[in-house]
Amino acid sequence: MSATDVDRRDELVGWARDHDASVAFLQMGDPSLSQELTRLADAGTQTITLTGISLGPLAPGHSWLRRIAAHWWRERTGCRPEIQVATRLATTPDEAAALVDNPAETRPITGTEPGLTSPAWEQVPSHVRQVLICRGPRCTAKGSDETARAVILGAMEAGLGDDDLLITHTGCQFPCNQAPVLSVQPDDVWYGKVEAAAARVIVRDHLAGGRPVEAHRLPRFTDR
Repeated sequence: MSATDVDRRDELVGWARDHDASVAFLQMGDPSLSQELTRLADAGTQTITLTGISLGPLAPGHSWLRRIAAHWWRERTGCRPEIQVATRLATTPDEAAALVDNPAETRPITGTEPGLTSPAWEQVPSHVRQVLICRGPRCTAKGSDETARAVILGAMEAGLGDDDLLITHTGCQFPCNQAPVLSVQPDDVWYGKVEAAAARVIVRDHLAGGRPVEAHRLPRFTDR
């Protein structure tokens, strides 16, 4: 369901193999859910049961699993398998298997589920700052999942909402030796070695207080 789960791909693939299943990712990983549904349908699969796996605290809402699956089902041409979706997220493989094996814990996709658009998502949000958290391979290895957690939870504790911040996970931002890397726009401020404790200071002093944290700020070189 989340970037945290993508980081643990090998673990998830092992779990799936043990339960005669396959793995797909809702975001930031391949195969995507749509790609895997297409592969299974093209192979002649008649019934597919989806169970959302969340290994961390920052997964999107469970409703997105149904929304994406329903969009695929509506757009699918040719044979459309029956799709059942577990009614809640699982946090372990045994829990996922139990959900799949219990018909009372699944609901079918009917095609009447909400689509991928909403009036609330029409405009660029009115945030003051965008926080870009690197989730490239080096930053991830250095713990950027905990950096992201600290930023998100710190922003909530500081009362910063959608009008204040847009928090975005990114691929590599390039100063990899400084991992974990975080940048703030439009302030053009880059931070390095942002572990969880540093992230909390950045939220408090820069994102909430408007004062960049010089102790973790990286020099910015340009040709201008």
